Amino acid sequence: MSLSNLLGDAKKKDTLVADLAKLIDTQVASMGGVSGLALKAGYSAIKGISPGYITKVLEHLLPEALVVLDPLWSEGVQSGDPVDYFSNNKSRVSDSLLGITDARIEKSNNKTVTAIYGKLRKSVNKHVEDAVPGLAKVILKAQE
Repeated sequence: MSLSNLLGDAKKKDTLVADLAKLIDTQVASMGGVSGLALKAGYSAIKGISPGYITKVLEHLLPEALVVLDPLWSEGVQSGDPVDYFSNNKSRVSDSLLGITDARIEKSNNKTVTAIYGKLRKSVNKHVEDAVPGLAKVILKAQE
């Protein structure tokens, strides 16, 4: 089953978006050190743009994200454990996802988001990689 099929069921899509937002909140909250403080501050600023901003962004990015993740997920299914496969290939998963956000930021008219993303982009890759196992679990749950 294509990951994009998850978008055809409104309830599954809403649950997927909520679970992804929760995953991001949890990942950001768990960050430590100087880079963690910077990411927490940037994330807080982005969340403060408007109520539900993160959810709106996720809803907007999700169709494209599922398309780029689908081949990797299929490889994972063929391997017998897509969650384990994503965990073992977290660099590829992260690069795929950040490719989407990089392209979107280039087209963004929101100077606040663009500035924050630009300052944090170099350190984000490792944090996205750290979130990949959780992402895989969220996707698996959404398919149930």
